[in-house]
Amino acid sequence: AAPVFAKGQEEFPARDITDVLVWAAGGGTDLANRLVMAEMAKVLKVNINVVNVTGGVGGSVGMLEAYSKPADGYTLAGISESIVTAGVQGGWDKRMNVWEYFIIGGSPDIVSVTPNSPYTSLQDLVTAAKASPKSIKAGASASGSIHHLNLLGFEKGAGIQLNFIPYTGSAPAQNAAMTGEVTVVITSVQEQSELLKAGKLRPLAVLVPKAFKFGDKTFPSAFDQYPEMTKHLPLEQQIGFAIRRDAPEPVKAKLREAFAVAMKATPVRDFGEKMYFNLSGLTGDTANTIFDKLESQFGWILWELGAAKVDPAKLGIPKP
Repeated sequence: AAPVFAKGQEEFPARDITDVLVWAAGGGTDLANRLVMAEMAKVLKVNINVVNVTGGVGGSVGMLEAYSKPADGYTLAGISESIVTAGVQGGWDKRMNVWEYFIIGGSPDIVSVTPNSPYTSLQDLVTAAKASPKSIKAGASASGSIHHLNLLGFEKGAGIQLNFIPYTGSAPAQNAAMTGEVTVVITSVQEQSELLKAGKLRPLAVLVPKAFKFGDKTFPSAFDQYPEMTKHLPLEQQIGFAIRRDAPEPVKAKLREAFAVAMKATPVRDFGEKMYFNLSGLTGDTANTIFDKLESQFGWILWELGAAKVDPAKLGIPKP
């Protein structure tokens, strides 16, 4: 497509930008995008409107909405690493390399339960799940999301079966745990942080190889008790946004400049520190390579766990 401006990059942006966020309001992707977009808007001197378009698999409804718009930089897709599963789940017919990525950062996943549940340790939960397979309801965001994949990896590693209930995003999954609709919830430490501080969720273990320091507490690693998890985990969260890769280079350069400034802004740095969110600020080939690897890793994990509809080989996704 020909560039939408004739005289060079100074003409972009000439109007407001829309960030189509593929997950629900209130989750980590939503919060991080809204913070960064507010800072980028100051640099670009236009409004950036964040709209939540949820549904489908792996954020496919929002992604299709964003991808259907012209490659002119006026439509971004607010995404997380979980979009890379949309293809193998049958919601997206392209490789993920049609996007250019901007990575804000991420936070490790944690297994938590409702405070009134009888489970005070991960071992309690696993023992109960083994005694009665598929009886314990576990919430996470949509099928194929990182939280769902972490749940699958946890089940396989611990040799249990939970009753997975998918939600449109992390915030609804956490709300379901607080209301008792589900007993277990797997989302990120960042997303659960306020609820954990308030005692509204009981943390059991993080799904990364090392224990995690949380204020004056330390959350144990599930890997210590269930080393089998290393076959499928850890999977790292990569929250950010994307633009169609076929957008004009001057447009992408302008967005990269604004993003670099936004990542250094005080509200964004504060968010990283206070919300247990590791900021990375990656763009260009580095960010794109990470998503290539994630697509390969996630797609084949889902296929091997029997949770994919489409063979990743048919989509041309290489084995990790």
